Amino acid sequence: MPYPAQPPAPVPADRLRFPLPPEHTSPEEERRHRLERLAAALRVFGRLGYDEGVEGHLTARDPEFTDCYWANPFGVPFRHVTVGDLILVDGEGRVVEGRRHVNQAAFTVHSAVHRARPGVVAVAHAHTPHGRALAALGELLEPITQEACAFYEDHALLDAATGVAVDPAEGRRVAEALGPHKGLVLRNHGLLTVGTTVDAAAWWFHQMERACGIQLAARAAGKPVPIGRKEALAIREQIGGDLAAWISYQPLHSAVVREEPDLMR
Repeated sequence: MPYPAQPPAPVPADRLRFPLPPEHTSPEEERRHRLERLAAALRVFGRLGYDEGVEGHLTARDPEFTDCYWANPFGVPFRHVTVGDLILVDGEGRVVEGRRHVNQAAFTVHSAVHRARPGVVAVAHAHTPHGRALAALGELLEPITQEACAFYEDHALLDAATGVAVDPAEGRRVAEALGPHKGLVLRNHGLLTVGTTVDAAAWWFHQMERACGIQLAARAAGKPVPIGRKEALAIREQIGGDLAAWISYQPLHSAVVREEPDLMR
């Protein structure tokens, strides 16, 4: 239709839609929300090719029983996981809800991280190509892109070879190496990220994997030019918080929910 002679008036800010994390009125409501986000995140990871065999796991703390964690069931492909497939594991590694086994390595590492970081809601770990490649070098991410700056001085390196973690001491070592940070490079192993929401933990993992790939590609092509410390810290302040991560993740979440509604079963 033709526009009027004068430019249209701007839409009032309070009428514009903007994604923000929902608020919950009960533990049951929050539990359902976390389960839905966890199942969707697993589907997203499946789409991105982040699963390999039985490796990889995402967990979310239960909002009521805070020493228990929801996890993807052992042996179920990420791309097939539904809300009803998720299992609840207690602090001793026993399945208290669900009919499938838990990945023992998932319990060992994730429970240690959850215990060490009470404010963390979700933990993500998978054996991805670029993450494993950078881990094989035993290096941290360099501030060579805007996205990598989100991790500047906010990720750590576990500088020791790690295998399948079934010993509680190994889980504690991972938690100690992570410290207060959002991400961890496990030498010769892969990546691990955490967040105050499932969406944030999933976004940080995705961004960390991408940043690893870009760093490896840039180094193969030449000598990357790092961003200065002052500028890198300023960028991290802008995009390195969990709210920014939650917002950035919404297109990935919305796409999988719209295109794969069966995940809510």
